[in-house]
Amino acid sequence: MQKHNAIWQFFASVKLALVTISLLAVTSIIGTLIPQKKPFAFYAGEYGDQLARLFHVLDIPDMYSSWWFVSLLALLCFNLIICSLDRFPAAWKQITADGLARPTDRLATLPTSTSWQVATGISATANRLTDLLRDDGWKPARKDQPDHTLLFCQKGAWTRTGVYIVHASILVIFLGGVIGAIGGFKGSMVIPETMQRDRVALFGSQSFENLGFTVRCNSFLVDFYPNGAPKDYVSSLTIIEDGKEILTREIRVNDPLTYRGITFYQSSYQSFQDFLITIENTAADLRESFIVEFQKQERWPEEGLRFGVINARAMGQSVVSSKLWISDDQSAPVTVWLDKTDTAEVQLGERNYLVGARQMYTTGLQVAKDPGVWWVYAGCSLMLIGLYIAFFTSHRRLWVLVSAADNGATVLLAGSANKNRPGFTRTMEELEQLLRTEQHD
Repeated sequence: MQKHNAIWQFFASVKLALVTISLLAVTSIIGTLIPQKKPFAFYAGEYGDQLARLFHVLDIPDMYSSWWFVSLLALLCFNLIICSLDRFPAAWKQITADGLARPTDRLATLPTSTSWQVATGISATANRLTDLLRDDGWKPARKDQPDHTLLFCQKGAWTRTGVYIVHASILVIFLGGVIGAIGGFKGSMVIPETMQRDRVALFGSQSFENLGFTVRCNSFLVDFYPNGAPKDYVSSLTIIEDGKEILTREIRVNDPLTYRGITFYQSSYQSFQDFLITIENTAADLRESFIVEFQKQERWPEEGLRFGVINARAMGQSVVSSKLWISDDQSAPVTVWLDKTDTAEVQLGERNYLVGARQMYTTGLQVAKDPGVWWVYAGCSLMLIGLYIAFFTSHRRLWVLVSAADNGATVLLAGSANKNRPGFTRTMEELEQLLRTEQHD
């Protein structure tokens, strides 16, 4: 019934799969060349008003979530399912076929066959050949008849499933994408040093996603090349949940932090005109951090201190060293130049302080949650397995027919392979030589 159903045959067609894959490839290239998720003004400025309107009608700015791109993916999935259902029964029949049921008069017509005469009888010859095949790694089944004995063995029957494993892997990858689209999100966070945030601004919308925990930026450090270009930047992040610090870790580009399935990537930074000043009373084990505007005075009332940054040396927009002024209103004020990562000991009267001053930064984080990523990884692994099976392994079947003949018996060795037939021919030649030689010995 299905074989004569035009609709079924259409969706089971390999041509449909090739056309769908080609369309997905071409549109993916377009989505790569045209920036995604930009405002209308961007496309109008880059491509003109008319083309920008066409882009929005066709959902090009958000192509990978557009109805027509998702429809192409759904069509490919449906095509793979129908194609597999249509062809797998035939493959299963080949996998489970009883080789001993094959008519003996058709063995000589197989692609690879050869025969020779032996002086021993049918039973003795069949017993010897069975032992030789077992020693060579085959597992022969046997069927005895009054005038002949048929041996059958095979290797790699399950390799016929390789293409269907590839089909399944594509479906698993798509399933991972759907799970990620439904249960995941992508967005950004901007956290000034010493501050914390608990929600993410989602890409492509004006909404936010609550994390369920808080992220604090403890510090941010950036290194520069001699020409002023950023060389490396690092954020120290602390995860806080239910008022408790869960973990603290440094992240940098290509070395993100993952917590509860949410990954934080270092993506950008921004410098302030403010300075982050740290002062530690080494004797009393007191330490405090202050955010101070440039050339503005700040106080630490508990210690009776006044301080501020009165000068700075910059490289581009970034301060590389600063001059700190500090006083306790009893001793003479102290000034000290500090590099951004340096600290210095300062004595005010009978008290010693450890001070540091550096420009304040905001860290920019890209945040992503993708619960389907492990499905995608599993699908990719499954695809590699399926491709290996489909291209580098084959189903090899072997028959040995021992028939009665004058003064002994005739041995017919025949076989077939669904792939790599030249390699199977060499295997048959080696096996023929083994059976002939060992049998005569």
